[in-house]
Amino acid sequence: MDDAIAVRDLVVDRGGRRVLDGVTCRVPRGTVTGLLGPSGSGKTTFMRAVVGVQVVAGGTVTVLGQPAGTPALRQRVGYLTQAPSVYADLTVRENARYFAALYGRGRGEADRAIRDVGLAPAAGQLVATLSGGQRSRASLACALVGEPELVILDEPTVGQDPVLRADLWARFHAMAAAGTTLLVSSHVMDEAARCDRLLLIRQGRLIADDTPAAVRAAAGVDDLDEAFLRLIRAGEAATTSTDAAATREATA
Repeated sequence: MDDAIAVRDLVVDRGGRRVLDGVTCRVPRGTVTGLLGPSGSGKTTFMRAVVGVQVVAGGTVTVLGQPAGTPALRQRVGYLTQAPSVYADLTVRENARYFAALYGRGRGEADRAIRDVGLAPAAGQLVATLSGGQRSRASLACALVGEPELVILDEPTVGQDPVLRADLWARFHAMAAAGTTLLVSSHVMDEAARCDRLLLIRQGRLIADDTPAAVRAAAGVDDLDEAFLRLIRAGEAATTSTDAAATREATA
């Protein structure tokens, strides 16, 4: 199979509001795919649906050839949430080794995961004493320690300095080159250029599913920020035109 994730006509309602509205897209295997969009656009809800922990109102989500949430996927999918998902009263090393044990991995894999996220100097520190950015990286180490086939990362670079951001993206691409598939969300458009493929989402609707180069070409600009804005305006214009035609037809 070429696709690690295949989503068709996904609809999610939360709190009486439609959060995702008919999203259809795909994530090829062995790529770094960016899920980009402003805060509140539905990125986290989309990721929860892929992991299989989100109730959906319609559509299908297939992950590694199986329905999202299938028990057999638990050992094959890693998930990093926005909130730190590690134990504050354990050290970074103790957290990584605990999660490694859950995956049947050893101390060597745990220590390597810590090094890969740049936390080796803080391996012996209690998570409670870490900065917000360090806690996020500790959570990332725990998400990667099982060497999953698919990694879902919800804004993993928030709070990281530019050097660490660059190091993390280099790590993501090295993982993809080795066959891992990564879906990485961000609301920072300058990270879009670091991705092999982009899913641009706004107000629960997918407005682009293509490579960064193709997104630029479709918008007719070189800057991805401007490309995103042009795609939004084109979508709004099309919606307005459709609504106006429907109104004329209803009143005819």
